Amino acid sequence: MNRYNIFYQVHKGLRQMLYHTASLLQQTDFINPEEATISIEQIKEVIYLFDKHAHTEDHFILPLVVKHKPSAATLFEEEHLQDQELGNRMRILLHIFNCCTMEQEQLVAAGAIRSAFTEFMIFNLQHMAKEERKLNELLWKYYTDEDLKSITQQITAQLTPDAMERYSTWMIRALNNTEITNWLKEIKNNAPDFIFNNMIELAEKELPANRWMQVQENMTEGALLA
Repeated sequence: MNRYNIFYQVHKGLRQMLYHTASLLQQTDFINPEEATISIEQIKEVIYLFDKHAHTEDHFILPLVVKHKPSAATLFEEEHLQDQELGNRMRILLHIFNCCTMEQEQLVAAGAIRSAFTEFMIFNLQHMAKEERKLNELLWKYYTDEDLKSITQQITAQLTPDAMERYSTWMIRALNNTEITNWLKEIKNNAPDFIFNNMIELAEKELPANRWMQVQENMTEGALLA
């Protein structure tokens, strides 16, 4: 049976953000102020969304786990603390870079930033894979898909519009056309019209024209967009 994966969609978006940021850092000339600023702001976005994601898991998902296997919940709480430490290390390095006045100092700081981000990315890719493997096994054992979908709805409801848009942007960039179509249908059927309309606008903005056209065609011959 294909069970509901509570992590699937958001983890796909977070991985897409990590891949994009890693590529951006590879190409950034940190001596160029404009390029450096773009990369620094992107790293700040990564830290913010991962911090918020860990906080969400601590408050909505790990309490489900602790009831049945406290040791597993403790393990992932500790990994979230480790993740926070890696994020704080990058914050410090960004501050150091901004304090540098000489090009050679900037280059050294930039190298440290790239190295720290690589460590952050590897840790989080492994952490998310472990969650999808070990936590899903426990969640599927003790909870129904309806239970887990209810948790997803609770998580979505507590997000601010700004945070929701930021996460949704990366998820749209990461999902395939069928997944986006199904997501939009679900929003259409379960959310207020203004939320659906906002997501339609976001999808049209983020997707290449050919993919957006395919999504529209997939949505029951465009009936939902009428």
